Amino acid sequence: MRTLFKGGTVVTGKGPRRADILVEGEKILDVCRDIPAIGAQVVDVTGMLLFPGFIDAHTHFDLDVCNTTTADDFASGSRAALRGGTTTIVDFACPNKGETLHDGLRLWHEKADGKCACDYGFHMTIDDWNDTIESEIDDMYGEGISSFKMYMTYPAMMIGDKLMYKALKKLKEKGGICGVHCENAGVIDALIAEKKEKGENGVYCHPETRPDFLEAEAVSRLLRIAEAVDIPVVIVHTTNIQALDEVANARWRGQKVFVETCPQYLVLDDSVYYNEDWLQAAKYVCSPPIRTAEDRDALWRAIRRGEVQTVSTDHCSFTTAQKLAGREDFTTIPGGLPGVETRGELVYTFGVTTRKISLAAMCRVLAENPAKLYGMFPRKGVIAEGADADIVVYDPEADHVIRAEDMVGAADYNPYEGVVTRGSVKQVWLRGKLAVNEGRVLAGPEGKYIRRGKCCL
Repeated sequence: MRTLFKGGTVVTGKGPRRADILVEGEKILDVCRDIPAIGAQVVDVTGMLLFPGFIDAHTHFDLDVCNTTTADDFASGSRAALRGGTTTIVDFACPNKGETLHDGLRLWHEKADGKCACDYGFHMTIDDWNDTIESEIDDMYGEGISSFKMYMTYPAMMIGDKLMYKALKKLKEKGGICGVHCENAGVIDALIAEKKEKGENGVYCHPETRPDFLEAEAVSRLLRIAEAVDIPVVIVHTTNIQALDEVANARWRGQKVFVETCPQYLVLDDSVYYNEDWLQAAKYVCSPPIRTAEDRDALWRAIRRGEVQTVSTDHCSFTTAQKLAGREDFTTIPGGLPGVETRGELVYTFGVTTRKISLAAMCRVLAENPAKLYGMFPRKGVIAEGADADIVVYDPEADHVIRAEDMVGAADYNPYEGVVTRGSVKQVWLRGKLAVNEGRVLAGPEGKYIRRGKCCL
């Protein structure tokens, strides 16, 4: 069965161009002007932008955290992702302290296999380090896992500078890549204690106890550790100017550093935490917190200059009832926002149409770069001969209003409620099959586990 996408504008990391796309089965067969329609089903995409399927390399589905479990599991989360144009997600397999990496991988396969509507892979979280875990690293590559995650905050997750150094040395042997959550845990704990001693418990305490300079300090410390090992690292969910400055310093020293940010840091600002309605403010609690408008503008500039490589979501969704569980203690508000369903439209609306970034840059940060960074290129992340036929048909004229009631994800609110988008995702094709049409998810749990190779970015 052949499908011909005719009359559209194909967007690549180098720029847009008028071209047709011929698909056979699950693969792209050809991309060029005026492909004849002989023997093919024609999809008229005149006036449409055709992106490679978006890749969200930072999701948290079915994750136990803060004495609860995220609202979205792999079934609902992957459907939401597809509806937003994301055809591949990379989630975080998380063994508990004392468990092996194999334990974590087995659990995440149980959560995801047979439930995902989009394609999927896993990063492996390293929240402990010992001889057993070190010996498992080779096996993870054999399972198609080439990227890892470590934390510099959260007692249940962090391993400290010494063991981080040892873990990075092992990953260097394998040519692996590691993303790191950078915040200074010790000082954050001290600031929290001071707030509580004063009897303060407002949501505003969340950003005030996790300030931008403590994120920047941790970024600097990580990069010096990485310098000692001589290994590239990924700074995940980067939020502010000072953190970007630390990355720039490391690059000036000759280090290779990859940077990720998220839509909440590109669209919102820290005024969300000072809403008099406690629940409305609590909806935006995430770590690191949302920063200032100046930081937001700096992130857009960094994307335009190629200093930020990916825009993922850190999708970690909760219901309003779950957020309310932290009413008596701001540190127990479950942290995280829904984001997989709106990412592409937000980047196009607030980035491309305002001329902060180009269509090519949007393609790079949402598809091409994550595919290269996480070992899926050129199977994913590009509209080219031989690639998977993952195609997002974007209608730049189909504006709409973001409403929680229209979402397919499991959260009962949306952090971008009332935002009017510029255009919208019209169709999503997953490996040559129509998966989303006019906002309706058609795909069943047909997502494939993607075994990934090494970084080529």
